[in-house]
Amino acid sequence: MATCPWALASPLEAHYHDHEWGVPVHDDRTLFEFLILEGAQAGLSWVTVLKKREGYRNAFDNFDAEIVAGYGDDKLNELVANPEIIRNRLKIHAAVSNAQAFLKVQQEFGSFNHYIWQFVGGRPLYNAWIDVKEIPVATLQSDAMSKDLKKRGFKFVGRTICYAYMQATGMVNDHLSGCFRHQQLKIIEG
Repeated sequence: MATCPWALASPLEAHYHDHEWGVPVHDDRTLFEFLILEGAQAGLSWVTVLKKREGYRNAFDNFDAEIVAGYGDDKLNELVANPEIIRNRLKIHAAVSNAQAFLKVQQEFGSFNHYIWQFVGGRPLYNAWIDVKEIPVATLQSDAMSKDLKKRGFKFVGRTICYAYMQATGMVNDHLSGCFRHQQLKIIEG
């Protein structure tokens, strides 16, 4: 069965590709998780983040935005010293401020899901790329998302991070057209 070439690099990437990448996510907790993980990935490979994902879940209270939003200095210092996560002080502080901004968006829109999916009209965008080189690093939608998130106080939400977020949460299906998951996801969503 054909698959996206990047998924062949390791069993961890293959599992992520086969079960999560491109699957539409509408659960606020999971949307928050990917927001934090995509920000943590900036400048690093995604597999680095995948390897530390369980560490993140433990360190960040299973991505409960209400708990993360209340982290104080003691917790931040604990996180910076935690080898189970990416110990970048700016990214860790951004996770806390993003949790606070996330809660404000939930209050304004009723859910983060309702807010974030507006950037794609509420339904996944389906591309038909033949080669990985065709996949863009950003689009008009990710540009608009990035601009609005920044305006609302989010950090580590540049246009490229937002596009990766869109791919991870199934807002866009960038599985290659010959990949078995490309058609499966169209059927699931259809």
